[in-house]
Amino acid sequence: MRLVEHDSWLPFASQMRYISAMKTSTLPPLRVEPRLRSAAERLLRAGETLSSFILDAIQERIRSRAIEEEFVKRGLASRERARRSGKYAPAASVVEGLRQRLKRARAAAARKSAKKRRRAR
Repeated sequence: MRLVEHDSWLPFASQMRYISAMKTSTLPPLRVEPRLRSAAERLLRAGETLSSFILDAIQERIRSRAIEEEFVKRGLASRERARRSGKYAPAASVVEGLRQRLKRARAAAARKSAKKRRRAR
């Protein structure tokens, strides 16, 4: 048995996991402008097919939508709790808290980057 390069089988691993576990169905055909198809084909990795690229894109978008939907549900539930309790956080206070979190995250990232540079020397 000949071993294949890592890049040639990697794009198919995710797809094969789903195919082997269940019956498959097809998505509707999709008409696109030639420029869009060409752009997608240019971005394909070694051994990757346009079909696997599209499948990965759909799966990622489904995950993204599910996360977005859950975020909105939590926000609406939080709004309802605030309405019932009458306790609200002032927007300026929330924004300031977010700025502080961002400042700490940037400082931590800068420290991590500086540490990497020192090790590389």
